[in-house]
Amino acid sequence: MRVAVAGTGAFGRNHLRVYRELETSGQPVALVAAVEPDAARAGETAGIYAIPVFGSVDQLLRADLGVSAASVAVPTVQHASVAAELLDAGLDLLVEKPLAATLAEADTLLALAERKGRIVQPGHLERFNPAVLAAQAQLRRPMFFEAHRLSIFTPRALDVDVVLDLMIHDLDIVLTFANSPVREVRAVGLPILSPKVDIANVRVEFESGCVANFTASRVSTERVRKLRFFEPRRYVSIDYARRDLLVIRLDGSVPPEIASALESGKLDPAVLAQLAAGAAGGPGPGLSFAKPQVLPGEPLRLEIESFLESVRTRRAPRVTARQGRDALALALEIQSSMAAHAVRAGLQDFFEPPAGPILQTS
Repeated sequence: MRVAVAGTGAFGRNHLRVYRELETSGQPVALVAAVEPDAARAGETAGIYAIPVFGSVDQLLRADLGVSAASVAVPTVQHASVAAELLDAGLDLLVEKPLAATLAEADTLLALAERKGRIVQPGHLERFNPAVLAAQAQLRRPMFFEAHRLSIFTPRALDVDVVLDLMIHDLDIVLTFANSPVREVRAVGLPILSPKVDIANVRVEFESGCVANFTASRVSTERVRKLRFFEPRRYVSIDYARRDLLVIRLDGSVPPEIASALESGKLDPAVLAQLAAGAAGGPGPGLSFAKPQVLPGEPLRLEIESFLESVRTRRAPRVTARQGRDALALALEIQSSMAAHAVRAGLQDFFEPPAGPILQTS
């Protein structure tokens, strides 16, 4: 399978690396080209990978290199136009998240992919995090989610806000785990170092009664990527960065106030840590702690391998284009809720673009 990568920025470079690693390890895939309009990046990529790097998708297609699949890692605002051109030429695509900048663009891509009989897999990387894969086997009836995704500011991906940049990973996973239509969204967000929202807090209620709280920031002083969910008499904690999974179960001997707090998601993590340690160095009474096996693996490599397998077998990918569209729809609803809150709170002035070189993108 001959593949190309459109966009060789921060994300595209990693796609290039993984494709070449798969190729050199003997898998039936060959990285044969890239698309990059920036001359400096194009020259660097051509030198590292010894492949032609074209200034546009049209140039790639006219070169007739037999490319059958591609990763799209251009800025979000270009996802729809680049993906549509490649789909129209008959390529299967792995499109970095979010799938598109608008629902209309996403719907156009879905319709085009169906008409052309092509696979479109959104690049929701965290779905392939080994801890998330292991957690799916633990799902029973999640009723409360708590997601935190905090990053240190970098002048990257500033064409979108923190919801489409970071939070969308957790939105996709919670939508999948909750498996219920959204009933209500409440959100607040503020720009801090860029013209767009850099920090956001969101509450989503589902028709099933499940509730999810999301916090995302790209102006934090630390990096945190965690998701906790609570079920009747069970607590599951995912650490994306450590690729770690913890499951706590309760039996009838747990004090009612602790059981109620745990099931509602209101039990302080510090208290959980104390319960986990126990007064005598072991688990507290009525609690059992388990660390399910998490198989090792790089999420991006697992994602790309899954994409290539879908292309070969023509089976639907693990993350479908429809799921990517659903995550985008929720993200855009959150954006609308944040905008409405800003008007109610009289915060419009905070959304004026700040001046200064910090807004330069790379």
